[in-house]
Amino acid sequence: MSTPNPSTPAPHPSASGGATTATADATEAVVARGVERVFTGAKGAEVTALTGIELTVHDGEFVSLIGPSGCGKSTLLRLIADLDEPTAGEIRVFGKTSRQARIDQSYGIAFQQAGLLPWRTVAANIELPLQLHGADASTRRARVAELLELVGLADFAKHYPDQLSGGMQQRVAIARSLAEQPRLLLMDEPFGALDEMTRERMQTELLKIRAETGAAVVFVTHSIPEAVYLSDRVVVMSPRPGRITDEIDVRLGGAAERGEDLREDAAFFAGVTAVREALHGPEATPAAGAARGVDVR
Repeated sequence: MSTPNPSTPAPHPSASGGATTATADATEAVVARGVERVFTGAKGAEVTALTGIELTVHDGEFVSLIGPSGCGKSTLLRLIADLDEPTAGEIRVFGKTSRQARIDQSYGIAFQQAGLLPWRTVAANIELPLQLHGADASTRRARVAELLELVGLADFAKHYPDQLSGGMQQRVAIARSLAEQPRLLLMDEPFGALDEMTRERMQTELLKIRAETGAAVVFVTHSIPEAVYLSDRVVVMSPRPGRITDEIDVRLGGAAERGEDLREDAAFFAGVTAVREALHGPEATPAAGAARGVDVR
């Protein structure tokens, strides 16, 4: 396995490229150009959350966003999801505006809290997006059965959320986000509220899901080991105003090749070190003999 190295983002096509640019964008899961988000606070004071964001996420790629609290990671995810609008710049999702991508159900989204409806069973929670968009009953049943198998909850279809553990609830939320077979999955710290053992188990489950679906993933996290274990590329952001300061290319093999033993691999520790140094500088690297791969937020 290769040692992770900072990647050099490919230059964006010129805006004057017209059809060439549009065609190139359509093959990428996410393209952000010159994105800025400024919020107006009390008494008209302006707070710049994001500035100068240039980011491309390739089709099928897993990209984690990491940085200190308040750096704009979740804000960027919300802009991609059309839950907010940029003050300047543009975002394309498979060549479409974020709004059109939302209308077309081109992406699924999962948050830190599972957000399940307590009065609906596991199966009914998963089928909700399909129901809202008019899928017929037989299509819904078939898709729900497929997703329950995918997330390992086939025996819990008739259970209610309060009968499930936190990790199981998150698996239901992920299944729901995949209901309409999106090519892109947006995840905002989905495992942040779980205990460490459950969190590691869920990370491995997510790798399996990603290997089976082939979806691109944009994943927000504060955990360096989590970002390295899951990602093809880790995007490092600065304190507010949030900028992309580095991109670490993680070379640990495809999603299907990664398992629990990877957490003890030298390449994994090298990735953790590379991301930690990008966040905090070389002085943050643990001394020889210190615990490696620990969660540094």
